[in-house]
Amino acid sequence: MTVAGGCRCGAVRYELAVDALPPVYACHCHQCQRWTGSAFSLQALVPEQALSISGPVEVYEKTTDDRTSTQRICGTCRSRLYNTNTRRPGVAVVRAGTLDDSERLDCRAHIYIAYKQDWVILPDGIPTFEEAAPAAEFLTILTRSW
Repeated sequence: MTVAGGCRCGAVRYELAVDALPPVYACHCHQCQRWTGSAFSLQALVPEQALSISGPVEVYEKTTDDRTSTQRICGTCRSRLYNTNTRRPGVAVVRAGTLDDSERLDCRAHIYIAYKQDWVILPDGIPTFEEAAPAAEFLTILTRSW
């Protein structure tokens, strides 16, 4: 099975060689709020080798003290599609809103809720983390379908 997605103008398309829509998480940090212009970003972790992409993709790298994040964006409409980073080799962080069936996504966690907008109400029963989630626990929550 494959799961498909793409940018808002249609110039870039991608496929994920996975069995089902990947589980997602919401990040409420200020970086994600600024990247999206919204209250949070919705993201899915997928094995990087499961991702194939076509179209005019541009690469943007951002280096901080502890990692380099390599962003992939549409070269036409500038939609942010996915990124990889040096702290999680082999993992692609897909912007879940770019998936074709995004209305069917299963949000399994909320991170950096210390920065959550006051008007955002989180559902009961979903794991939440004030800041970053502990890596092992977070990967367990999000990679059950791998």
